[in-house]
Amino acid sequence: MSDTIFGKIVAGEIPAEFIYEDDHCVAINDIAPQAPVHVLVIPKKAIPRLADAEAHDQDLLGHLLLAAGNVARQLGVEDAFRLIINNGEGAGQTVFHLHLHIIAGREFAEGHMAG
Repeated sequence: MSDTIFGKIVAGEIPAEFIYEDDHCVAINDIAPQAPVHVLVIPKKAIPRLADAEAHDQDLLGHLLLAAGNVARQLGVEDAFRLIINNGEGAGQTVFHLHLHIIAGREFAEGHMAG
């Protein structure tokens, strides 16, 4: 298990309210939300960054996307949400345990990220 805050949350060493949990990941509300809905999907397996994932992590990575969709449906935001993975400090990653941000509940500006 990771010695990051997320690893400690997954291990039960730091209390957190899971809004979703399955065999491979948990989801918690972000403590510094950037939108009305800002949830983190955290794999139970510690992978520091997305770029550190290996071929044998493929099933887990796919599972995280499906879990994010499940969480979005559970929260009633499945029609409009952003899913963000920061990879590395320069991209804004502050906890080096891979995690996905589900952000919803507000309008998103058009821009270079639109697609």
